[in-house]
Amino acid sequence: MSSEQQRTDASGRERSPDHQYSLSIEATAELYAEAGHPRTIRAVQKYCALSKLDCHKVETETGEKYLVAPYSVTGHIAYINEVRTVANGRDQTRPDMSVCALENKNEPAPEFTANNGGQPRPFAIVRGVNDRYVSRLESENDVLRAQMEVKDTQIKELTERARETNTLTGGLQKTLSPLLSAPGDNHRDPPMPK
Repeated sequence: MSSEQQRTDASGRERSPDHQYSLSIEATAELYAEAGHPRTIRAVQKYCALSKLDCHKVETETGEKYLVAPYSVTGHIAYINEVRTVANGRDQTRPDMSVCALENKNEPAPEFTANNGGQPRPFAIVRGVNDRYVSRLESENDVLRAQMEVKDTQIKELTERARETNTLTGGLQKTLSPLLSAPGDNHRDPPMPK
């Protein structure tokens, strides 16, 4: 079949070139790179396996490979662009609110009216970025202090037990030493024959 001939699907309808499985994985990866969303060959293979791309698996001499329909690549790139645009649009922050809240930390919160003349809103009080970490460190220090007190108590008790054990062992040695001495230790040994 030549590349100019259009393929027919199972129902006998002709397929347009965009709906033919004509792109290799490498060519598909190049399309992503040209669109500003570079993908590895492995990532494109995962897209095929997860059916994010319209593709067809074919047998080759060296194994199986995917062939991808071009329309599905352009559709997926458009989806990626849309998702990134939405994600970037939601990432807008209001830095002046947090800066103002930090500056006026000890003052009462002023009230501002909404632009449409509705109910007044209280000014948002934002905790400092480091406050969360400081409170976490303080709570960890409290836990460590409590653990040290328990360990100090245990060390004191173990030291007392060791002292008691040493005292008992010393008394036992004094009591048993006369009994454990050999009977001939008190007498002179006879001379050895020559």
